[in-house]
Parts: sequence; structure tokens; C-alpha cells
Amino acid sequence: MSKSYSELDADAVLKTVRALGRRVAERFPDAGLRGVCRTLEEVCAESTAHLAAIRRPIWPLRIASGLLLLIVAALTILSVVNIRVSDEAFLLPNFVDIVQNIIQDLVYLAIGVFFLVRLETTIKRHRVSRIIHQLRSIAHVIDMHQLTKDPHRVLNKNLVTTASSPVVTLTPFLLRRYLDYCSEMLSLTGKIAALYLKDFDDPATVAAVTEIEELTTGLSRKIWQKITALPPETDE
Repeated sequence: MSKSYSELDADAVLKTVRALGRRVAERFPDAGLRGVCRTLEEVCAESTAHLAAIRRPIWPLRIASGLLLLIVAALTILSVVNIRVSDEAFLLPNFVDIVQNIIQDLVYLAIGVFFLVRLETTIKRHRVSRIIHQLRSIAHVIDMHQLTKDPHRVLNKNLVTTASSPVVTLTPFLLRRYLDYCSEMLSLTGKIAALYLKDFDDPATVAAVTEIEELTTGLSRKIWQKITALPPETDE
């Protein structure tokens, strides 16, 4: 089977995250960013199992819904069969009472079926929301790591510092690499979130994933403002 290029692939995303982790480890073996990337890799690796669980039906709920539907059908048939046709039955008050009782029973059972059907979606939505929350936290942690990486501090040799000023340890070249890695990590965080829309287009989940993508895009935009302040580099 030929590989599809029209949708995200969890294995391809994981492969990219692992490659980024190796690049971070090679450039910055002692940096905390390496640990953040490792955590992102773990979340991405777990996504395969999570996606399989979301695609898989929750059979007890499906069976319960089917049984309720059978009960609704059986009660409807029994109600129709057991209606006694008499002159009194066609009197308006009696006829209204009969119809009202039938409708009331069917409504209660329909509500039960609807609840069970929605419960499966609610359970899956709750599972995804936990992962989305974790990815949101990772995005903010990435932003914290690049927060004090100021290109102006690296480029200004005559900068007056204080005892609490961040220590400048990176050259312009390494700072560019560091910021590049942070931007890529944010992008991959959004891609991992988007994986959960492949087989689960629940509106609440779509909104949560969209929020993650907007968050990571906004944070990455701030990073690129820093990158553009650095002198151009031709080395890889």
C-alpha cells in the first residue's frame, strides 16, 4: 500500500521528534531542553496506543445502547398491540391519556439511548483532553527555556549586567540553533495534538486542538522575532 501524504502519520511524527531529540543532544548535551524533548517524545510514542483506543468502540456502551433500542421497539409494539379498541378509547380524554403514556415511555427510553451514545464520546473526549492539557504544559515549558535567550545580550559586547542577569553562554550560531530547536519543538507539539483529530472529530476536541495550534504558532512567532535579530548563518 502506497503511503498517504494527505494526512498526518503518527509514526512519521514520532520519527521527526526523535531526530530532533538527537540534534538537541548533540548540540546541547547538558541543556534542560534535551529533557523537554525527551518528554515530548514519550508523549508522541504513547499517542499510537491512545489513538488506537479512541478508534476502538466501547462495546459495553454499544451493547447497552442496542438493548435499549430493542426495548424501545418491543414496548412500542406491545403498546400498539395492547391498545383496547372500544367506544370509550376513542373518547378524547381517554385517547389523549393513551397517546401521552406511550409517548412518555418512548421519550424516557430515547433519552437513555442518547445518554449512552453520548457517554462514549464523552469518555473519549476526556481521554484526549488529558493529553491536550499535557501538550499545552509542554508548550509553555519550551517557551520558558527560550525566555532568557536574548540575541541582543549575545551581540552586545558592552552590555552592563547585574548579579541577577542571565549568564550569556551561547555564541550567535549556537543561540540560533537553540531557538531553531525550540521553534521546531513547538511545531511538533501542535502536530501531536492534531493527530487526535484523524479519527475523532468531536467539536470540543477540535476546539482544544485548534487552541494548541494557535498557542504553539504564537510562541514560535516570538522565537522567530529573536532569530531574525541574529546575523545570518550559512553553516548547518
